Amino acid sequence: MSTKRVIETLYDRVHTAANAVGSRTPIVPQVGLILGSGLGDYGDKLDKKTRIPYADIPYFPQSHVVGHKGCLVIGERAGVRCVAMQGRVHMYEGHSAATVAFPARVLIAMGAKVLIITNAAGGMNPRWPAGTLMLIRDHIDMLRDHALRGPNDERLGPRFPDMTKAYAPELQALAKEVAAASGITLEDGVYVAMPGPTYETPAEVQMLRRLGADATGMSTVPEVVVARHMGARVIGISCITNKAAGMSDQELSHAEVTETAARVRSTFERLLDGILAGLLARGELGA
Repeated sequence: MSTKRVIETLYDRVHTAANAVGSRTPIVPQVGLILGSGLGDYGDKLDKKTRIPYADIPYFPQSHVVGHKGCLVIGERAGVRCVAMQGRVHMYEGHSAATVAFPARVLIAMGAKVLIITNAAGGMNPRWPAGTLMLIRDHIDMLRDHALRGPNDERLGPRFPDMTKAYAPELQALAKEVAAASGITLEDGVYVAMPGPTYETPAEVQMLRRLGADATGMSTVPEVVVARHMGARVIGISCITNKAAGMSDQELSHAEVTETAARVRSTFERLLDGILAGLLARGELGA
């Protein structure tokens, strides 16, 4: 009697998902876009687009958070072939860090060698008002789980990836130049990932500020980790949607997060357009 393999390896699952998406579009993406809370509408701006609900992609986790559409969009923008995630899953929904990072692996397996990873974040730098865009220079991982925990498959990447340049310095420089040329204020700073789903306490915010963090959120780091693991380069951008706990008298809410993200959406989209055009013009994307 033949035995059918029921549980595939992570490598198998990643490539099964990537091949399923690839079978529905002729476009092989050069850039992957992970669009956070309130920022997913950028995916609707892609030309020649194919939209695929996460539920239709094998092994793809599904988002249930307000402001996350839960669709993959493949198309073109600024002359660049893109695949955009309209929303993501989070560890606070009950997922492991590896599951949270799985979609990023699929984008890379589809062909994306650059990931632009965005999020909505609470600001801990007192100089920055809500609506500030922050280029992520580095991060601090406080998630209590790791996207590479468990056996390593060398077909995906090395056992011990170096995170010294997790956010590609040359792409950070490009983003800053694009922002300056477009008249967009783009700060840079350190992002800290917290597990959620509660917002941080004022005491935690003070601790994180002392550790050197400028913004806090509940995502991004697992995706950056697997991108580094698989050899993709990352640009990280946070939209500072509110001041973190204890830094203002206002009570924190997810409604404020999505409202602020919507308010700065046009500026954010101009920045993304400029970055994509710059990547293409500088030959950062290959063929």
